Amino acid sequence: MNLEELVESILDYVRADYTDYAIMINGEWGSGKTYFWNHKIKDKIESLQLNGRKYTTIYMSLYGISNLEEISKKIFIETTQLMDKNLKKYMESHHQTNIPEYAKTGLDMANVFGVSKNGDKIDYERFFSTDDKVLCFDDLERANVDVVDILGYINNFVEHDHIKTIIICNEKELATKFKSSNLEMKTFIATYLLDKQGDLNKTDKPMVEKIREKIEYVFDKANDYERIKEKLIGETFEYAPKFNYIINGLLMRYENNKDLIRFLRENQNLIIATFNKSGTRNLRILKHALNDFSKVYENVNRLYPNTNLRVLQTMLIFTIAVSFEIKAGKITKDKFVNIESNEEYKAILVSSRVLMDNRQFYIKEFDNNYYFNFKSEYRFFKFIESYVRTRIFDMKALKKDMEAIINTIDTEKLPGYKRLLTEEYWKISDEQFPGIIEEVLEDVKKGKLKLIEITKLFAYYSYFIKRGLVEKDIKEVKQIFMNGMDIAFKTSEFCDNVEEELSRIGIDNTSSQEMEEILNYFTVLNSKLEEKMYREKADDIFKCIPIKMELFYDRFDNECMEFPIFKYYDAYRMFQRITCASNEDIVRIKEILIDRAKKNSDKLKEEYNFMKQLKKALEDYCRGKETNIKIVMLKEFYRDLGIVIDLYKPTFFGNNKEESNN
Repeated sequence: MNLEELVESILDYVRADYTDYAIMINGEWGSGKTYFWNHKIKDKIESLQLNGRKYTTIYMSLYGISNLEEISKKIFIETTQLMDKNLKKYMESHHQTNIPEYAKTGLDMANVFGVSKNGDKIDYERFFSTDDKVLCFDDLERANVDVVDILGYINNFVEHDHIKTIIICNEKELATKFKSSNLEMKTFIATYLLDKQGDLNKTDKPMVEKIREKIEYVFDKANDYERIKEKLIGETFEYAPKFNYIINGLLMRYENNKDLIRFLRENQNLIIATFNKSGTRNLRILKHALNDFSKVYENVNRLYPNTNLRVLQTMLIFTIAVSFEIKAGKITKDKFVNIESNEEYKAILVSSRVLMDNRQFYIKEFDNNYYFNFKSEYRFFKFIESYVRTRIFDMKALKKDMEAIINTIDTEKLPGYKRLLTEEYWKISDEQFPGIIEEVLEDVKKGKLKLIEITKLFAYYSYFIKRGLVEKDIKEVKQIFMNGMDIAFKTSEFCDNVEEELSRIGIDNTSSQEMEEILNYFTVLNSKLEEKMYREKADDIFKCIPIKMELFYDRFDNECMEFPIFKYYDAYRMFQRITCASNEDIVRIKEILIDRAKKNSDKLKEEYNFMKQLKKALEDYCRGKETNIKIVMLKEFYRDLGIVIDLYKPTFFGNNKEESNN
């Protein structure tokens, strides 16, 4: 049944002289059922004139309703709203036909309508009139009242008063609600009954199955629902509209923004295609996604008015796609968190496509699904992903993305090494390839690139040489790369995610002897960079002693309690700093070191030699010195360092009496 036929079927129900049943519109959450009522059904019902009278509609959402009286109260307000002149005047001035939900909750019935008698509680159901009305109850599955009780309540209108009634709901969620409500209580009672009947310990069936069957037998609300539904509901209509029908309604909200609405209408097919690829029918998510994109479009056009059309189209696809992936519960929010740029995104795609790397499987599937048959070099926008995920629009991230786009939208302007690392090499034309090979080799020779980049690029050169794409001797090329690594070492930083970086190599060529040598050399240099990094960190932290002690305590507590920072510092320099510190700080540092060693000795054993050297330096310094408070504090310091040294002492198997006696 198409939508026009559905509308006519509903109108036929309203036109019928006599009915003793309601009708139901069933559809998934977010599919546009309420929109369908407001824009296709409501006005047509109110335009009907039957036997000289016109019908009016009363719509109410059951979302959050906690008792049946609230339903009566809502109907009462809707049907008697014209009794109050001030209320009528207010509604006319605001072009409203129904009282807003927020207003209903704050209305004082007795004062507004004057129907309270002697301060008694109002029985709202006695006061409202439903002649010539069509009732519409929405969100049945979202009520906090038992659904069977609600349907029984509605049945009073339908069976006894023959009021035209339409119920809108998601029956699939109703079924889930019946099964999951009060599950702990149901399980307890079912277990108790099985035990009383002597069936609990029988081995004829699995325990889980027996409990489930008992729950269904005792608490079968689903059957109660089916019975009352059969009595109450005359027809159930499935609402599953074609997307083209509703897209105009979603876009109408942007009519005031001429540039945006023109862009959206011109790219309506992209919106529909991305929506279909999401695999859901949730129009509510799409509505939010388009609203997010309006903010994206506004800021990009304002700050970067000459943005390429293809980039804006890709932003539209990406905003909708990420919205569905996150908000439809298809993935956890952190799937994209660690991807910081389009370059990283493309590198993951290269490795997952060529190596079939299952660790990157999701990103590959995401790209294949949403960008299938849509060619775009820039397909990941950190500022959009972050906005959808966190609801914070990061202007710095926008600027970073847009500057990268400006520099990379034309891949032929990219440096050669980036083309090899971020796109499939076969996309490079035969005419450009030799020039890129020489350009990259020159960058390597001069050490212009990071160590990890040079390492990855060697895999490509080795691959190209073996397949005859580059006519060079592999050993000579290897030596060029090693020399380049020596130069790059001077300016490179430690790489702490080597495995992840190497997984992004887009060709399977990491097992040759030459590649092993390059990898080993990289490991040696990277280890030196790690040590250099930590030595600089240690210098930076310990230079705070004795002048900036609060800063020292703060940084040491946050960065060094579980990390062997003293391994990277000179014991004699530490001795000098400690002897210059105040007595109070000497005591505090000692206590911190002991407490730290007791809590994390396994992680800090590499500090063993440092602590022995520091202890000896302090002992030598104090020997023969005239006693004063500082000397006493320093003696206690080196004596208590023995506790730390014992905790860090290496474990030896066998008898090593010399070490154990130290």
